[in-house]
Amino acid sequence: MNYTSLNSYLKERFGCKVYKLAIDGGFTCPNRDGTLDTRGCVFCSKGGSGEFAGSRKLSITEQIEQGKRLVEKKIKDGKYIAYFQAFTNTYAPIDELKEKYYQAINHPDIVALSIATRPDCLGDDVLNLLDEINKIKPVFVELGLQTIHEKTAEYIRRGYPLSVYDEAIEKLHGIGINVVTHLIIGLPGETTEDILESVSYVCEKTDGIKLQLLHIIKGTDLEKEYNAGKISVLFLDEYAEIIKRCVNIIPKNVVVHRLTGDGAKKDLIAPLWSADKKKVLNTINKKLSDL
Repeated sequence: MNYTSLNSYLKERFGCKVYKLAIDGGFTCPNRDGTLDTRGCVFCSKGGSGEFAGSRKLSITEQIEQGKRLVEKKIKDGKYIAYFQAFTNTYAPIDELKEKYYQAINHPDIVALSIATRPDCLGDDVLNLLDEINKIKPVFVELGLQTIHEKTAEYIRRGYPLSVYDEAIEKLHGIGINVVTHLIIGLPGETTEDILESVSYVCEKTDGIKLQLLHIIKGTDLEKEYNAGKISVLFLDEYAEIIKRCVNIIPKNVVVHRLTGDGAKKDLIAPLWSADKKKVLNTINKKLSDL
């Protein structure tokens, strides 16, 4: 394999198969509650990118147990990471965050915590809490950067400049937190060179990287743009070729957490080829075998 996969990294670190259980902590986002905007990012679904997370009606412990039941046939004698996935998972009163994070790490089968958030939602109180928990069980913080290019960031309504990401990385590393950076491949107006610039930039800073195909999801502003013919999506072979070029510049010390991503099939408008995950992964792996 030409890169360090998440599976191999987790196996080496924890000594067994480790599976992520996606959790909905019941949070919202400053891009939705009116603090920055009410519309969210242009690509973000009504579920806040947490379509495969548990139900926020259940407690954190109940979601963990439910998640375990869903994957128990895939994992034998393994452990789990509690993955707070939906919306912005550091955006709540500190007491609420503490209660929910501790509920997760106190579960005996949970070996680590993974928290998806925005770089502009990491106040000192949150950092202190993450530092405290990281001394008990490992914490991964996943930052939704998507792109380093300010013009694209403005278009997608990200709501913060690149400097905020840089500062967040520095602060998280200052307390020994493992950082994973999310990038979206295929954002409107971006060339392959733009994408490679984003990958190269974050690989100098981050511990892990997630490469996510741009999905057009029902109910988003991107759907309106797509239906109006203002934007297009990548073909499978194009995407696989871009991923090949990205992997080629990702150093071995940066863990590749994802090479593509799923959109909920019932809400997926385009590209429809992305719904066939097996075919997508086979196509990507075939490209990568040429490296």
